[in-house]
Amino acid sequence: MTPMAVAIVSFNAREHLDACLASVLAQGPAQTVVVDNGSTDGSIELIRSRYPGAELDVAPSNRGYGAAANRAIKRCKVSYVLLLNSDTILPAGALEALSGYLDGHERAALVGPRLRNPDGSLQPSCHPFLGTAQSFLEKTALARWLAHVPALRDHYLLVNSAHARPRVVPWVLGAALAIRRTAFDAVGGFDESFFLYAEEVDLCYRLKEAGWETHFAPVTDVVHVGGGSIPYCGDMIAQRTESAIHFYSRHYSRARRARLVAMIKAAAAARWLHDSIRIHATGDAPSRARLAERILAWRRILLGARRDPLTAPPAGT
Repeated sequence: MTPMAVAIVSFNAREHLDACLASVLAQGPAQTVVVDNGSTDGSIELIRSRYPGAELDVAPSNRGYGAAANRAIKRCKVSYVLLLNSDTILPAGALEALSGYLDGHERAALVGPRLRNPDGSLQPSCHPFLGTAQSFLEKTALARWLAHVPALRDHYLLVNSAHARPRVVPWVLGAALAIRRTAFDAVGGFDESFFLYAEEVDLCYRLKEAGWETHFAPVTDVVHVGGGSIPYCGDMIAQRTESAIHFYSRHYSRARRARLVAMIKAAAAARWLHDSIRIHATGDAPSRARLAERILAWRRILLGARRDPLTAPPAGT
């Protein structure tokens, strides 16, 4: 089995990071590197005091998830690296299973394991590329019908597929990525112009263009809490949308990008109107606050004002 290192990107997720590191170091990885994006919750002190076997690298500034991941992977000295969010937990044998899969599939540049929610339920991790017909199909009423027909579901709806067999997919969720360094380095790693979200989509797209493959392989199950350091809020909605538009600008023609952006803005306008009506009919203060955040997000999307990464939410999990 080829040795595998583990690289973790973290921000203000101390309790999750504690559990993550305990599960990782119990498996004896070739190397464990943690890049911290400036935590203030005791994460740095935790690593130094409780996990001296992990190499800690505190980034001098928060330049986003992709930049931190590149920084962590660059420090790894072996040819396979498992990149993890700090809110993941590895089961016993995970490193061996993923390394064995990479050994047996020479064209696989990235391998995503099966992800589980903390309650054991499946967390969908296979997706079509952003802005494709398949990605839009998954958001339609037709998708709800197709989801009940296994043969059609597994072919047309990656996110609703059974996640029960290994397969080549467009991209997998970046919470846990087993990486072949030769492929990763050949395409220059993560594109650091993506501050947060869509950086793994972009990486998988560029790997595909270079002749490599992204695989989903349920050879092990990784628990992923999700949102360990970034709550679901208006900023998240806007940031995800802005990253998707940035992906379009990187990889699609000007005309195709214009069509996709027009569709996004039309949807944002409809949601802005819907939430603006709802907020006047809602008396509950927390609900009004959430709606107000969403309204600001839809407005930000409609105005097309991309936030300066230096003022964007901190990148971590």
